[in-house]
Amino acid sequence: MSIESTSPAGTVLVTFSDRTATVAMNRPEAMNSLNPKMLHDFINALKEVSENDEVDVVILKGNGKAFSAGGDIKMMLSPGKENAFDELMDGISELVTTLYFMPKLTISAIHGAAAGLGLSIALATDHLIADSESKVAMNFIGIGLIPDGGGHFFLERRLGEVGAKELIWEGKVLTALEAKEKGLIHEVADGTLEHAVEKKVQSWLQSPVQAMIKTKKILSEKNRPLLIKMLEIEKAAQMKMRQTADHQEGIKAFVEKRKPNFIGK
Repeated sequence: MSIESTSPAGTVLVTFSDRTATVAMNRPEAMNSLNPKMLHDFINALKEVSENDEVDVVILKGNGKAFSAGGDIKMMLSPGKENAFDELMDGISELVTTLYFMPKLTISAIHGAAAGLGLSIALATDHLIADSESKVAMNFIGIGLIPDGGGHFFLERRLGEVGAKELIWEGKVLTALEAKEKGLIHEVADGTLEHAVEKKVQSWLQSPVQAMIKTKKILSEKNRPLLIKMLEIEKAAQMKMRQTADHQEGIKAFVEKRKPNFIGK
């Protein structure tokens, strides 16, 4: 698929070709971990694409070695001001809702790592395709936090309550095949990721897309109150978790590259 870039540089790049927009996270030096600047750019990019009548399919990807490693750990090293945290969580909620309710067909093309918030974002799309060597994890538990970005909502819908709790509590890193077997992702690329994504895109472009989008809208609108409520609950809970001794220990252990010593406080 021939693609022309519309953006010379930035933390999020958008390219267009043949009724398709590719939105690429572009902080490869940080494994596309999301900081406030990238979050802002990401939201704006998705809104612009959402309002573009020439686009039917949106591909989400990460430049460099990973899809996204999640939230930028540097944001967690110091608690910061409550207002800044509120703005950050509100931005995450706006990003996820913009993506989930987007009147387009959306694909996450996962390579490398899709972890934490990065996985929540991927789960907000309609179809997840992973490279055979990729890894996915809902690994907030490792730093004493809970999933955000609607992670509870998306995991419960895919895995049920029991499966969602198991995945969240264990924080296990899954191979692409393990994620497919659990029902977290839709397919593992047979060959290159680019070829698998292109095959799916072409299949959709040859289908009655507007009818598909209408079905998406009906189902997502039914789910809107629950997702918004879940995001509110996650925000309040995450604020409490950030104040725990276990979270501080988790962050310290991560930086020092050692196993954390959690005490349940």
